[in-house]
Amino acid sequence: MIESTKIDIRHRRITQLEDLTDLVAILFPGNRNQQHAAARILIALKQAKRIVPSLGFLEHEHALSRRTLERTRAKLGRLGLIEHVSWMNSRHGGQQGWKLSSRMSGALKSLAERVDAWQKDDTPGRQEKDDLLSRLLRP
Repeated sequence: MIESTKIDIRHRRITQLEDLTDLVAILFPGNRNQQHAAARILIALKQAKRIVPSLGFLEHEHALSRRTLERTRAKLGRLGLIEHVSWMNSRHGGQQGWKLSSRMSGALKSLAERVDAWQKDDTPGRQEKDDLLSRLLRP
């Protein structure tokens, strides 16, 4: 049986997360090589406590292929777990490289706040607006 490679974020899976291996299993389902690469990238950035100029050293230290490392790095960047810092960024004093990012956690917090606000919104006219929007979305 072929395992799906789509990210599967169900509320129950999220509440059962215990460690890094659970997180990378959710973000990279069906691809053990990318799960391994993601774990190595995240651990290396966490332990560095500073900007890491290149992730290429992981390729040699942990027997990762360049393709797997680059594809995994790109996905982690798109998800907002890591980010690239340019040498032109004045906050980091001209350093260039990779670091852990708070973009994903910030986006998820924002999503949760918006869902809560929508559920609690009972201002006059809200029901009519919701009904109108749902009619516009009908196929």
